[in-house]
Amino acid sequence: MSPIPTFTFATTAEEVATALSAEIRGKNVLITGTSLNGIGFETARVIAKHANLVIITGYNDQRLKLSEEAIKKEVPTVNIRRLNLDLGSLAGVRKAAAEVNTYSESIHVLIHNAAAAIGSFKLTVDGLESQMATDHVGPFLLTKLLTPKLLASADASYTPRVVFVSSGAHAFGAGVDFNVIEKPDPKTYNASVGYFQAKSANILTAIELSKRFKGAINAYSLHPGVIFTNINQKEESIPEMQALGILGPDGLPNKEKFDWKTIPQGAATYILIVNRSVFVLMLFDSTVAAAFDPRISDKSGAYLDNSNVANESVAPHSSDPANAERLWTVTENIIGEKFEF
Repeated sequence: MSPIPTFTFATTAEEVATALSAEIRGKNVLITGTSLNGIGFETARVIAKHANLVIITGYNDQRLKLSEEAIKKEVPTVNIRRLNLDLGSLAGVRKAAAEVNTYSESIHVLIHNAAAAIGSFKLTVDGLESQMATDHVGPFLLTKLLTPKLLASADASYTPRVVFVSSGAHAFGAGVDFNVIEKPDPKTYNASVGYFQAKSANILTAIELSKRFKGAINAYSLHPGVIFTNINQKEESIPEMQALGILGPDGLPNKEKFDWKTIPQGAATYILIVNRSVFVLMLFDSTVAAAFDPRISDKSGAYLDNSNVANESVAPHSSDPANAERLWTVTENIIGEKFEF
């Protein structure tokens, strides 16, 4: 067997999936947030070429069908299943988890990719701020409810994985504000800060999950890279992206401030038409590596950047064990049940 190559900024998801095909083969993977032109879709697309089962999720079944059709067109033999999942609703999460728990298959990898739009203050049906609900609380509950399915995939040579797509932007903020998670305040809300907090919560959850499961489940968080995806294109998100300097005044990617993935660094390129302009969506690789790279099997709780462990890149507030434990307890209180196994 050829040794697994070193992954770099220029490595694509396609290349990582090919290099790790033996690890992906036979696995059942559930990926949240898989609409076309997004990170989750691309993850599903490259994994589908090798996996036993890929479960794609989203709250809009029509968009899910488009993703399913696109993947089937490229990989006719794929075993793919759609799952309606509204992460902004605790009842919706419970309904989706109940459906998954009727499946005969176990789950080897759970990838939390979905994220709410970075926009104006919104409350969910459960009275939570939408970004924290969709990016953290919903995924926390889903992981809790699917833990039996994950543990069922374990054997003497395999440990199931949970992957949280976070962001290097977590370091721009001051960490999770525990005073407003349960009682969000529209007067103090800032869309960008809400995003930073949600991404910090992803990292802290991976750390605490890893600690509590003591090797029964491996958890990782990651920075996927600066990529022009559909979350950057939502009308309500564009002003925030411009305020952060991620997008320029013209709504185009700011290439002076950030290192964007380039065409040669993508194994495939998707052309997007937004506001009469043509943009390029590049591929990424950290998600696939976090889900399958055997070289990080003994590094549960790690944060990845460019497919490599980069714990030194995590801000102190998002690597503090006390914050991780506190967040876990607060989130258990929100969902109304203990996350134990």
